[in-house]
Amino acid sequence: MNQNFNLLFYPKKQKKHNEDGLSPIYLRISVGGKRSEISIGREIHPDQWDNRRNKVIGTRMESRVLNDYMNSIIAKIRKIHTGMIDRDEEIDAETIRNNYLGKGTKWKMILEIFQEHNEKFAELVGNGYSANTLKTYRSSIKHLSAYIVLKYDKPDYPLVKVNFEFITGYEHYLRVEKGCMAISAQKYIVHLKKMIFFSLASGWIVANPFLHYKLNAKPSARTFLTQTELDTMRAKTLHVQRHIQVRDIFVFSCYTGLAYIDVQKLQRSEVQIGDDGKEWIFTSRTKTKTPSRIPILAEAKEILDRYKKHPICEIKGLALPVYSNQRMNSYLKEIADHCGITKILTFHLARHTFATTVTLSNGVPIETVSKMLGHNSLKTTQHYAKVLDSKTGYDMSLLAEKLSKRANVKAPKKKNKSKIKILKLYQGT
Repeated sequence: MNQNFNLLFYPKKQKKHNEDGLSPIYLRISVGGKRSEISIGREIHPDQWDNRRNKVIGTRMESRVLNDYMNSIIAKIRKIHTGMIDRDEEIDAETIRNNYLGKGTKWKMILEIFQEHNEKFAELVGNGYSANTLKTYRSSIKHLSAYIVLKYDKPDYPLVKVNFEFITGYEHYLRVEKGCMAISAQKYIVHLKKMIFFSLASGWIVANPFLHYKLNAKPSARTFLTQTELDTMRAKTLHVQRHIQVRDIFVFSCYTGLAYIDVQKLQRSEVQIGDDGKEWIFTSRTKTKTPSRIPILAEAKEILDRYKKHPICEIKGLALPVYSNQRMNSYLKEIADHCGITKILTFHLARHTFATTVTLSNGVPIETVSKMLGHNSLKTTQHYAKVLDSKTGYDMSLLAEKLSKRANVKAPKKKNKSKIKILKLYQGT
């Protein structure tokens, strides 16, 4: 498709000039020798036009503004032309003109694309993708739809019109109108970004509205139980069976680092003897499908043994009888009240506790922790694993002790060579 493509502005001669003697400026689009023309809605006196340079003569403000306007039209039409080439469409002057005017074209709509994505994603749930992830995408399209209705009073919005202002406005809506935390708002913006990048790759748009937008939300500090709080929960005498069961499974996660879904699906067959002759958990994370190999500590082993004969475990071959996530989190709040723990307990807090209190604060290298957690990146582990102040203080006290011992070691006395020489002369040697 190597057709000649050219754009030319010119003041069109009129049979009857207006009272000021001005002529309308037209744009001529030429493709393969065929032309199509369009008025740009501006007028100029023919004497002010430079035919050779195809622009308005002079440096006055009016001249510069008009020249900039024509340059912006050229940029838009070149983008249309480039997009048609990328999509391998049949190109002619009239089609380019109609695209520029918005005639005879059906624009892709952002919510339409988002909905198509969610429908395809739903078909993949259970085949590499989780239902929870689909749930977040559905929440995302719900927020985006509400924003478009509120801001533009339309049921959908043209993809080609999504720009920097649209994105920043959406972020403001999420933070102010919906009350989302910064990290939650960023998650929804990332979903929108995915739709935009898919559209770029598909050739539906040629400009990236995210080019100058930066995601700068910082992850919030991870909450975890201290060793004292964990010991208090383990030692607390509970009288309701569901509380005992939920407490045990929560503590098991504190000493293994398994997320709720991974504890729920943990099979007895995944508890095996490792190369060291001790019991390990050999499983893979539901979220990322990455392998996770975890040595079973005595605290976790005790809980596994306690539920070996539980009817649900025996029938289904499960390691532990786990309630639904909603019930677990509800009962954990009741347990926290019984134990005098003021932190808001959720099951995922156990994973944070494993990364900080149980492992890192006891000197386990972060690389080892990352492997047991099943993370693909060490950076992810750093978000979970906050080094406790007590560990920092302990490490610095060891350093202070070493420095103190080094300072107390007396340096060996240097021999005085002049005195030795005098002594030898006196002795006649």
